Amino acid sequence: MGYSAILILITFVGGAVCGIIALYVYRQMQDNKIKADASKEADRIVGRARSQAHRIEREATTKSQEFETRARRNAENEIRKEKQKMQSHENSLKQKEQRLDGDYKRKEDVLLAKMRSLEDRNEKLKIQESRLENLEKDTQYQIVELQHKLESVSAMTTEQARAELRAALEEDARKEIAPELTKIEEKARREADQNAKKILAVAISRYANEVATERTVSIVPLTSDEMKGKIIGREGRNIRALEAACGVDLIIDETPEAVVISSFDPVRRQIAKLTLEKLMADGRVHPGRIEEVVEKVKGDLLQTIKQDGEKAAFDLGLASVNVSILNLIGSMKYRMVGAQNLYDHCLEVANIAGLMAAEIGEDVTAARRAGLLHDLGQAIDHTVEGSVWQVGADFAKRYGERDNIVQAIRSQGIKDEGRTLLGHIVFAANAFSEARPGANSQMIQNFTRRLEDLESVANSFDGVVRTYALQSGKEIRVLVESSKITDDQANMLSRDIARKIERELNYPGQIKVSVVRETRIVEHAR
Repeated sequence: MGYSAILILITFVGGAVCGIIALYVYRQMQDNKIKADASKEADRIVGRARSQAHRIEREATTKSQEFETRARRNAENEIRKEKQKMQSHENSLKQKEQRLDGDYKRKEDVLLAKMRSLEDRNEKLKIQESRLENLEKDTQYQIVELQHKLESVSAMTTEQARAELRAALEEDARKEIAPELTKIEEKARREADQNAKKILAVAISRYANEVATERTVSIVPLTSDEMKGKIIGREGRNIRALEAACGVDLIIDETPEAVVISSFDPVRRQIAKLTLEKLMADGRVHPGRIEEVVEKVKGDLLQTIKQDGEKAAFDLGLASVNVSILNLIGSMKYRMVGAQNLYDHCLEVANIAGLMAAEIGEDVTAARRAGLLHDLGQAIDHTVEGSVWQVGADFAKRYGERDNIVQAIRSQGIKDEGRTLLGHIVFAANAFSEARPGANSQMIQNFTRRLEDLESVANSFDGVVRTYALQSGKEIRVLVESSKITDDQANMLSRDIARKIERELNYPGQIKVSVVRETRIVEHAR
């Protein structure tokens, strides 16, 4: 049984293998047949494609030959047309050339004719020139003869006659232009006065400030006689320590119940005043305490000075001002110029300059800045050499101020010709601030000398009988001889006096020059 089963299994496996082989062979035969059929079909397609390609090639060759023939024919036609055009162009050019040749020959003939006529004219001109030279020589000779005769008859040389003629012509010209000059100057004066009054009126109406009284010393009242003894100290040691620490002089005995602080440096005087006030409030007075209080007061005062400078810049709307400049501005609060506090004076000038700049359409901020800084040199001590304006301008430039501001500061000490418009605004604002009542105390000798100078300038002219200085030197009235000075000459005299005052004298504001004859002629020296 076992052997039969194995035999059957082997037979079954062998039959399966044979079937698989037969199936594989059958499949290979089928694939070969399909490939043969596909190859035949491909050969047929390739044959048809080749026949179509030969046919298309023949057609393309035929069409290309026809296209080439047509293109050649068209090109020949175009060439023929272009040749015809060129031929016609050439013919037209030949015609133009012929016409130009004809025109050139005609113009050449005309030019030759003109040249011949010019040569003839030149010959005639040469003849006339020679005649004119001869006539000129004869005329010159006759003029010399006439001059000799005139000099012998009139007993005057040519130079003397010219001088008299020039003087007569100048006199006639003065008489003729005097009325017109008066009208022009009156009109200009009216317009200038109106504009100036408008600007100043607006500035005055919009700005008002107190005028400080000048102080050369500081006074601190004493609370009691005991405090007076403490300040003096044993054998004067306290008062000597205070004077040495503050750099001032203290005067106690001359003023009852008060201590007088004397110093040319207002900052030192302020330090001494604050130190005394603190010592009297505290009650402890000895050299160690004095030095301690002085140091504290100095620190507080420097901080106050910086704050005052910043406040001034803030109130005027000024930005980017260097700290060193702000400190210098703050220190102005303890200095005086004339009878004014320098700090208040600079603020006043800055505000007035800003108002005036606004009226004439200039930069208001620049005018205020220049007005505030115009007296920087007044706050710089003597260790820096130079005029106050030069020193102030150099200081402002060193700490970053613009050139127009520096020039405006420097120009306060030069003549009008070198002053910019901004400098003129600041100069006018400064003059206005200094001219306010109480701003300056003028010595009677200077005042009298100024009046005498004004009168002597007017009396130096011919025909002047007497001169009177009126209104504190703001007006001079000139009396002239009516027999020597005419009305027109009086007009010119007032102008000449005003110009001489401008050249020779220094004065604030303007001076009115009135020449009195039968009529009154008015001239202002600005």
